Amino acid sequence: MSTVPTLNGQVIGQAHYATRALLERAVTPLGISFGHALTLNALAAGTIERTGLVHRITSTLKIDEPAAHTLITQLVDAGLARPDDQTDAPRVRLTDAGHAVQGRVADAVAGLTTRLYGDLPADETNAAARVLTLVTQRANAELAAIPADAAAGQK
Repeated sequence: MSTVPTLNGQVIGQAHYATRALLERAVTPLGISFGHALTLNALAAGTIERTGLVHRITSTLKIDEPAAHTLITQLVDAGLARPDDQTDAPRVRLTDAGHAVQGRVADAVAGLTTRLYGDLPADETNAAARVLTLVTQRANAELAAIPADAAAGQK
């Protein structure tokens, strides 16, 4: 009997949820959630149009737009992000406090990455990354093909 599991959604999900639980434990003392951490990371590269940020959050976390707007508003209310309305399109950027918290999130992620992946052979992690990227692309394509109201009816 083989001890290597078949690659499927359950195996992928278990790895995802175990890793996410570790990250949530790392960011909770910072007063933020996993969704906040993802949003801070998106803002780390610089000022971004709010609509683009909402799209990034919804497509990554698979949440609706109101929930993404809530995450952004919570970061603004906490003083970690701020509106930057110097252009025609509303934009959002990190504050100095937001950069500091995002830096701590990045440090936590780097530590987790080293502990979880550091000793794995590069050829195996590269193959896993290629396979998981393809699975994600296929799942996203299927999600895009299902109308939102039809998906809600399937619950």
